[in-house]
Amino acid sequence: MIRLSSSLLPLLVATAFLIAAPHVPAAGRVEVLDSTGGLPTRLVADFKHETAFVETSKGEALVLDAGAHGLFSIDAGRSRAKRIVPLGGEPGHILKPSALAIGPNDIVAIVDAPAGYDRLQYFGADGSYVNGFYVPNPLASRLTIGPVVVNGIGSLQFNGKTFFVSTPHNGALIMEVGTDGLPIRSIGELRPTGYEPDAGLQLGLNLGIPLIDPQGGFYFVFQTGRPMFRKYDAAGQLLFERHIEGVELDAALKSLPTTWPSRPDHSVPYIPPVVRTAAVDPAGQLWVSLIVPYTYIYDRAGEKIRTVQFRSAGSLMSPGSLFFGRGDRVLVTPGCLDFSSRPGPVQGIHGLDGI
Repeated sequence: MIRLSSSLLPLLVATAFLIAAPHVPAAGRVEVLDSTGGLPTRLVADFKHETAFVETSKGEALVLDAGAHGLFSIDAGRSRAKRIVPLGGEPGHILKPSALAIGPNDIVAIVDAPAGYDRLQYFGADGSYVNGFYVPNPLASRLTIGPVVVNGIGSLQFNGKTFFVSTPHNGALIMEVGTDGLPIRSIGELRPTGYEPDAGLQLGLNLGIPLIDPQGGFYFVFQTGRPMFRKYDAAGQLLFERHIEGVELDAALKSLPTTWPSRPDHSVPYIPPVVRTAAVDPAGQLWVSLIVPYTYIYDRAGEKIRTVQFRSAGSLMSPGSLFFGRGDRVLVTPGCLDFSSRPGPVQGIHGLDGI
């Protein structure tokens, strides 16, 4: 009979617990999520600039191709793609699209700018036109710099009944709009920046992404300036505010400008974005994809719980859009790729292998 020293028992118990416990990534470590598939390369090769990749309740994929000014449907077998919304400025067509959202009833909403000003239209999943309207904007016509739409709507959410858009030019972070185009309410005060007398700079530092939490309430993720996000309840009341921080962001944050050139017209200056896109998964966890190829995941209390990198064909990528499909699938552009949202291999502390 083997006798163990009493001093070894706690160590053995802890070791047994770690072996039996499910895999949970250690704090400060980076997981790499490898692509599990996606649309066939032969289909993706025909797209010019895929900006959204979503899926209907029947399993059909939809791709918004901003380069081709079109919405394309891909059958459930992923064998063919067809344009279902034609190019053009007239109602029922799209020109210069910037954002897409799909509601729980498979109604697809698209923001475009046929005359340089934002128009919101919505369609059936087959591309049939339902209705549309222009969204008032007191600023100049749309200006897009990289992943950020400066003057206009660069992101959109749709709950099946109303739309949610970012409208800092109207003095609020989020505006809820009815299907008739009439504003319903505003959510979220602009954050203080210290540049309030400069209207263009104040607006530029409040650009961001409104998001519906399927578990209730809303998030707003700031894309420019110091990265942060806010959580609001269903009534639009602020619950909490969190800064987006991590060693992966240190260099980008150090390079953020602290002085701005004089602009007599108070136009919006170029402000380098730090956040590329963001989305909320079915469990209410917030995924924030950065300009650098990392994505931070936050729980419903606003605590960062995972850091992941997306990898396809051996190369890391910064997602331009994220959509949560059926099961644990994450649909990503560019490339119209599928990933699993489940924890992946840990690549070491802060991405350093061998630690």
